[in-house]
Amino acid sequence: MVENRRSSGPPLDPEPDEDFDGVEGSRGSGLIFVLIAIALILAITFFYLTKDRESDQSRAVTQAVESADSAARVVGNAAQNAADRLKDRN
Repeated sequence: MVENRRSSGPPLDPEPDEDFDGVEGSRGSGLIFVLIAIALILAITFFYLTKDRESDQSRAVTQAVESADSAARVVGNAAQNAADRLKDRN
């Protein structure tokens, strides 16, 4: 008898073995979870660090603007006083 080699082979079992627990498929998802967690931690840290830096920069700019505003008021008051003295002389 001649055997057909194409059909001879181990039978294909569509159901997984009883000891199959699905660990092989979850290895990649665990790595993805860890990478996402690290990215999230880095993003939160970045935002906290830049928030403090922006706060320091904004305080410096605000102080500079307040100084310029204060100087402009002093000059304005001095000009008003000078104008009042000139008006009183006439």
